[in-house]
Amino acid sequence: YLATVGSGYTRTLREGAADEGRSLIGQFGIGFLSAFVVADRVEVHTTSHREPGVGHRFEAQDGETYSLDAAPARTVGTRVTLRLKPSAAMLSQPEAIEALLVKYCALLSIPIHVGQASSSPVNRPLPPWRTEPAPQGAERARVNLTFAARYEHAFEPICAFEVGGAEAPARGLVWVQDGATYGTSDNRNVSVFVRGMLVSTDARDLLPSWAGFCGALIESDELTPTASREDVQRDPTYERIQKIVSSALVDGLERTATEAPAAWRRILLRHNEALLGAALCDDRLFDVLQHQLKLPTSDGDLTMRAIKSRSGDRIQVSLGERGGYEEIVFRAMGIPVVIGTRYAVLPFSRKFAERTGTRLIQIGTGTGDREFFAPAEATPAEAEALETLRGDERFEVVASRFEPNYLPLLLVPDREAELKRRMESDEADRRIAPALLSLARQYTGGIDGRILARVYVNLDSPVIRKWLDSPADRQAQGARLLRSFATMLATRGDSALESDLSATLEEFSNALLALLGP
Repeated sequence: YLATVGSGYTRTLREGAADEGRSLIGQFGIGFLSAFVVADRVEVHTTSHREPGVGHRFEAQDGETYSLDAAPARTVGTRVTLRLKPSAAMLSQPEAIEALLVKYCALLSIPIHVGQASSSPVNRPLPPWRTEPAPQGAERARVNLTFAARYEHAFEPICAFEVGGAEAPARGLVWVQDGATYGTSDNRNVSVFVRGMLVSTDARDLLPSWAGFCGALIESDELTPTASREDVQRDPTYERIQKIVSSALVDGLERTATEAPAAWRRILLRHNEALLGAALCDDRLFDVLQHQLKLPTSDGDLTMRAIKSRSGDRIQVSLGERGGYEEIVFRAMGIPVVIGTRYAVLPFSRKFAERTGTRLIQIGTGTGDREFFAPAEATPAEAEALETLRGDERFEVVASRFEPNYLPLLLVPDREAELKRRMESDEADRRIAPALLSLARQYTGGIDGRILARVYVNLDSPVIRKWLDSPADRQAQGARLLRSFATMLATRGDSALESDLSATLEEFSNALLALLGP
């Protein structure tokens, strides 16, 4: 068997359901050849427990020639000696051997010693699911966390959750990493053991795609290694285990949220943004997180409960960047506006609104603006005067009523029109993949886009009422002041209107001088 490529006795034992073969990893009859990657000669001395008085000696050179001879019987067992190539001499160091054994053989039930047999096994302690009697409670959690730390080299684990049960096709651990992440970070780190041996360190897709802040160690005798034993096959069993791991992670996060407040605070502090996206991928996880996560708003980061309580049981979302008119206006009004341009924030807000029956107003769209800025009827004379506030043919003047009444008017960019311009620009052709750009343009193709912004004039404002009642000359100067005021307010940090701030300030100053007189 050792000398014949593709003929493995281990596989024969396992297929025959022999007890001694069930826990062995050999399958393809080529594993022994790996010795010649680092050695130019391999010797095997063995004495079987079935024939304790008979010994055998096998020797192979370069994996091409071999000899098999009788040898004096030794203690029952097998000794394999690798004569290392000069290029692999560093592997003879005890520290290097121990590091490899700890990594690859941590779950083997047979104790492994480096140096003397009296030394402590390097593959101990075993994880709780392989320990009899298994530790319980806080001790079990501590052992799990310690074991997870062996296989999480980049981060410290915050908490670890067990995967599977006695009858499951897989056992193991999944943990949350103690390292700050962005929404699109992918630090998934998964080690897979088959029959006690490490087979893969890159099976990251066993974790959900949203779990970029997690690591896992999975053991399964039902997974099938590839021929090179560097990975496992993606088959129906692999897919079953993916679902088991995902369920264990969601269950663990839910328990942590209710039973371990200190660990939960650390998770939220480091992974709030990533969890916003994760919650969109799993309804159970959304239920756990919907009131826990914070969203960026014009008043800082707030939970959905805080946003609703401060805005009359509504959610206002803006697609403008921080520093735009929304931040100034709504802070003055005491209403937090969610910054919808941040990762996953807008879809999270929409899903929350749908599941809780909360009204969502998207500022900067025609529908959202109509909800926030109540339309008002203007007399023909008032409508004619209001048109002098347009300032740009791409603007639309809308008579409305809104709070606070000390705001005379607001210039609100049309975010949908802005998106249309961005998607149809040459810059989009250079930066966005053609397939994705085509889908985006299918959406923006239905947007009119001719209106760049809307000027909402507050007919409840004392300033507007006073302005409408003014003589024609004062009304003209007042229009210049009001236009300048609205433009300065709208263009603070907002690129959509592309206003020349210097020219706006000059117009404001000249109008004020004219009103003050000589």
